[in-house]
Amino acid sequence: MAQILVDTSGVYALLDEDDEHHRKAASLLRSLPARGLKPLLTSFVVAECHALLLSRLGQATARRWLLSQVWPIERVTADDESRAWEIIEQFRDKAFSYTDASCFAVMERLKIAVAFGFDPHFEQYGVELLK
Repeated sequence: MAQILVDTSGVYALLDEDDEHHRKAASLLRSLPARGLKPLLTSFVVAECHALLLSRLGQATARRWLLSQVWPIERVTADDESRAWEIIEQFRDKAFSYTDASCFAVMERLKIAVAFGFDPHFEQYGVELLK
């Protein structure tokens, strides 16, 4: 089964029923097994999700998500961080966050071609978003 990197925007859309992408995210999540895809988070995405959930959906939702999270988590390595710096330096015309760039680096290292999320930065970098 192939891995698919789940971005913060994908996690948030799944959890916030008022998010514009909620229905699409739920549908995509249900389709993963049939597509032969297994979700994967990075350690930076987990931290970013927890912070976003705290600020937007509250402490209880953030804690519940973090403590019940069952998807595999790939730790961002020192080499991934170095690559993230290179990506940010190379793409000066893009507003990639450090988490975005670290995701791109992890995807390159693990040879993951597709991401689950709604952040246009992934497509700007050349990553396919699951449709």
